[in-house]
Amino acid sequence: MSLKPKVLVAMSGGVDSSVTVHLLKEQGYEVIGVTMQQWPEDTPLPEGETGCCSLSAVEDARRVAHKLDIPHYVLNYKDLFQEQVIDYFVEEYLKGRTPNPCMACNRVYRFGALLQKAKELEIDYIATGHYARVYYDEDRKRHVLAKGKDANKDQSYFLYGFTQEQMKRTLLPIGSYTKPQIREIAAELGLSVAKKPESQEICFIPDNDYRRFLRDKAPVSLEPGPFLDETGRVLGQHNGIACYTIGQRKGLGLALGIPVYVVDIDPQRNAVIIGPETALYSRGLLALNNNWILLDELTEPLEVTVKIRYRSPAVPAIIKPKGKGIEVLFKQPQKAVTPGQAVVYYQEDLVLGGGVIEEKYQ
Repeated sequence: MSLKPKVLVAMSGGVDSSVTVHLLKEQGYEVIGVTMQQWPEDTPLPEGETGCCSLSAVEDARRVAHKLDIPHYVLNYKDLFQEQVIDYFVEEYLKGRTPNPCMACNRVYRFGALLQKAKELEIDYIATGHYARVYYDEDRKRHVLAKGKDANKDQSYFLYGFTQEQMKRTLLPIGSYTKPQIREIAAELGLSVAKKPESQEICFIPDNDYRRFLRDKAPVSLEPGPFLDETGRVLGQHNGIACYTIGQRKGLGLALGIPVYVVDIDPQRNAVIIGPETALYSRGLLALNNNWILLDELTEPLEVTVKIRYRSPAVPAIIKPKGKGIEVLFKQPQKAVTPGQAVVYYQEDLVLGGGVIEEKYQ
């Protein structure tokens, strides 16, 4: 009977989760690999698709598991993924918002469902190939989430929904490495995924045509409607609110003689609001559904840095409670604040918490 601590590793078929398996074995864990099968039956699968947890990814994960000599299982989570990730994605677009399905996937599906499975199987930990770090802080007497060592790959932004219970039982071993180091390890191990390119598309839309996807799932989101300026004057006709996002300039089909941008989306009027670049800047925002990592609750104003999208730099702001949400006031106005996206609060390299952008302040 093994006395090693057991860990359930989510294997997506990519290089990061593959090297995660190796690192945990080196650290003395008994590793079990799982791939969470999530593809709905009607999802089109283009030739050569490489999305996270796609059919080809399952085969890649199996090959890696065999190479590294660990058991590998495929778990069927299609119904849960449909309900918690895909349906959420569609519903947000119908509200004129721009959702981030990776947030929902991590919060409810990957860390929620995977941890529940680990508990059922009496496995001590779960692990993923995210570039972030989790550890117990003796001074704070709580688990904390820190940025990954590789600033270009840091994924702490996607993990702000972590609970203390989840962090207590989660291992993120590649967070202390850079991406080139991970690829080098994979090459040294002779893993077939060492040079596998990263998937850039939404995993359940492998052809990356989300407009086609929404046309099939929610055709009302692609009903034509008016382009309006900020005074309500009609400027033209758009192709459906789901085709546009705040900050967009290209593809509007408007010849107004000056550069214009999407500055807002109004689902009640099925309208896309157009304005100059200056109209894109916001002094702050309101965030709902906040989750806290470094504290139990925010009760007073606090100076932090915030990220309003994954690839944006963290900028100084003051956050404070407002009703059931959190008000974020930027030190300098920020461009293209987008409802539906996440705002994540940082104290230096640590994630304080985060929420979902509900509205922006002009």
